[in-house]
Order: sequence, then structure tokens, then C-alpha cells
Amino acid sequence: MTEIIRIGVDIAKNVFEVHAVNAQEQVVVRRSLRRNQVLAWFGKLPPCLIGMEACGTATHWARELSGLGHTVRLIPPAYAKAYVRRNKNDPADARAICEAVGRPSMRFVPIKTVEQQGEAVTHKARQLLIKQQTMTRNSLRGLMAEFGIVVPQGPQHISKLLVILADPEDPRIPAVARTALNAMADLLAALEQQVETLDKTIRAQVRANPIARRLDTIPGFGPILSGAIAAIVADPRHFDSGRGLRRLAWPGAATGRHRRQGQTRPDQQTRQRIFAAPAGERRDRGAERKECPE
Repeated sequence: MTEIIRIGVDIAKNVFEVHAVNAQEQVVVRRSLRRNQVLAWFGKLPPCLIGMEACGTATHWARELSGLGHTVRLIPPAYAKAYVRRNKNDPADARAICEAVGRPSMRFVPIKTVEQQGEAVTHKARQLLIKQQTMTRNSLRGLMAEFGIVVPQGPQHISKLLVILADPEDPRIPAVARTALNAMADLLAALEQQVETLDKTIRAQVRANPIARRLDTIPGFGPILSGAIAAIVADPRHFDSGRGLRRLAWPGAATGRHRRQGQTRPDQQTRQRIFAAPAGERRDRGAERKECPE
């Protein structure tokens, strides 16, 4: 039989590797597809199970292929790696994904909606701007220190350097250096304005998201952390317990007496209550996992 029931796709920048098997686990298709050929090729196939690694652009392709009637499952790369045989290459990865997606005990990553992905991009862009902001501050501090101008550490003291740069009569900085340093000061001001704009956007997203609003009520949380968790965790009920979610939000946080006594910290209990689904709904999700096609 040549009917395809399961496909493993290894995503790349331009060339995708496809590995398909039939009901007898016999290889039916093993080929490469250019990016512009993917949707046309999968559109000709009857609905089947498709597995991909949860990496860059995987959510986009999962939505596109789901729109064609296929069932798409995203696998954490670490889980698919165990099924790679011999040398690692793109065809071998596609074969491993095809085998992993058919395992009944495999765990999958939820597919984000366009809105969730957009909110996550907002946080990632803000993180990049914060990084560039820190780099610019440190560079400005180091370059002005070469002229003997040193201020205490901390971003709150950078304004002292900017005041010195704004004074053209200050003899400590040569004119040629002042031009370059003022360009860095302008860049820093632009970055601060962009970060402030994204902060306003995130606060608006938190007000519009009921889960983020509830997260924002936790002591120690703020709009940034609440919005990030609500955007990155596509479906909190995907976690069987609060342990996995706790590791996502606070890596390595379970220490001290609560670990020794086998207790859950108060902030962990709060997170578990917020993300917990009703008991009947949890049972339904467990049944769905058992009925997932192999």
C-alpha cells in the first residue's frame, strides 16, 4: 500500500526534507521540497499526521498545513533527537521526526495562534532592545572613562555622562570624540523611547488578556512577566502539573525548606491555581491524549 498515514518534516531555511510512511511502516516518500513547493505538495495529499520539530517558523507551517486538513504535531527537538540513527543530517532528522510523532507516549508543543505569536514577538523585540540599550550604555561608559570621566555603576548614572556630552565647553572631551559620543547618546535616547513604546503596548495587551490580568495579581509579578508567560505558554493546561510551568517561569527556583519538606511554595500554589483547569476538563484532556492518533 502506498497510502501515506504519517509524515516527518525537517524544516530548514530553503529546502525541507520529507519522510513519509504507510500503515505498514514502509517508507513511501523520501524527498526534498523547496520552500515554495511545500504547500502545493501537501495540498495534493489526503489528510494525514504530520510531525515537525518545534523550532523557528514551525508554528507558521503548522497553521498552514492544518488549514489544508492535516493533523500537525510539534515535537520538542530534544525528544526527536533520541530517534536519530547514525549520523545526523536533514534526511535522518526527518526520519526521526516521522518515527517520534507516531509514538503514543510522545508529548507535543501546542500550536500558537497568530495573536499569541504576535504578543510573543513583542516581548522578544523588547528583549533585543534592552540588550542593545545595555551595550550602548556600557560602551559609552567605557569610552568616556578613557578621558578620565567616570561615574558610579548603574543605568541611573548614565544621565551624568549625557550632561557632560551636552556641554560643548567641557574641555575634557575632544571635538572629534564628542561627535561620535553624541551619536551614541542619540542612539541611547532612541532605544529608550522604543522600549517605552513597547512597554505601553505590553501593558495594553495585559489589560486585554484575562490570563495575563490574573497573573499580574501575583506578588512579584508585573505587566512584563505576566504578558510574557501568557504569550509564550500557548495552553497552560498542556502541563500535567505546576512543576513544568514553574521551571519555565522560575528555572531552579524550588530550593530551600520547601524542597526538603516536600511542600509547594506559596507563589507556586498561586500559579497552579491560576493555570489549573476544572477537574472534569482535566479528565477530558487526558482522554484526548489517549485517543491521539498514532
